[in-house]
Amino acid sequence: MVFSWIKKWRRRRIAQAPFPAPWLDYLDQNVPHYPLLEADQQQKLRRDTQVFVAEKNWEGCGGLTVTDEMRVTIAAQASLLVLALDDVLLDSVLSILIYPREYVAPAARRLGGGETVAADVRLGEAWYRGPVILSWAEVIDDCRHLGHGRNVVWHEFAHQLDMLDRAIDGTPPLDSREQYERWTAVMSRELANLRRASRLGKSTLIDPYGALNESEFFAVVTECFFDRPVELREEHPELYKLLADFYRQDTAGRLAGAD
Repeated sequence: MVFSWIKKWRRRRIAQAPFPAPWLDYLDQNVPHYPLLEADQQQKLRRDTQVFVAEKNWEGCGGLTVTDEMRVTIAAQASLLVLALDDVLLDSVLSILIYPREYVAPAARRLGGGETVAADVRLGEAWYRGPVILSWAEVIDDCRHLGHGRNVVWHEFAHQLDMLDRAIDGTPPLDSREQYERWTAVMSRELANLRRASRLGKSTLIDPYGALNESEFFAVVTECFFDRPVELREEHPELYKLLADFYRQDTAGRLAGAD
């Protein structure tokens, strides 16, 4: 109880500080949703971004020096994801590790009865109760090209939302049994459709990487919900409504209104 009060008090203090003018430029340039938000939503995103930047440990890897632009861009993208989810600021994430570009990580692969370690090229990853790791080159390319179907920040932080209930199963914490039943029905059907299309070699709006498992499916449809929401609403209306209800945002209406 005491720790919760201290955390809220500290966050209020952080959010009361003036939002730096250069940071506003980063929001305008690197967060395409920001100019389309209502004034109160913009204010909340700025406040959440300040708290996110202040509370996380930021570490550059591969010789990278972390800049304010990197912190603000990543923090704002992650905060946009949970803009309407009360005080959810992804508390489980303590550190953000940033590489200048794609990086090589060891990956355990099982061959026969033994196990070997092979190099795996990655753009990002999320660890349960651990860091989020990102390629800055991918981050900046994604956020400046809204609509190309990818966003590594939204992908990896969707994994973090998935992990909030300590299960990596593509289902974030929900409020009721009815919501879980609806979630399971819609997501299972859409995942099966994606897998069927992938087997047939059909091109789909949803990234075929999501066919790998339920967790990756949730991550890629989250990317699509924020990056290509108008198309998602048109082609997968029930899935769009499910995600709109979960994130409590009408991203298609927001982006369609900008046309």
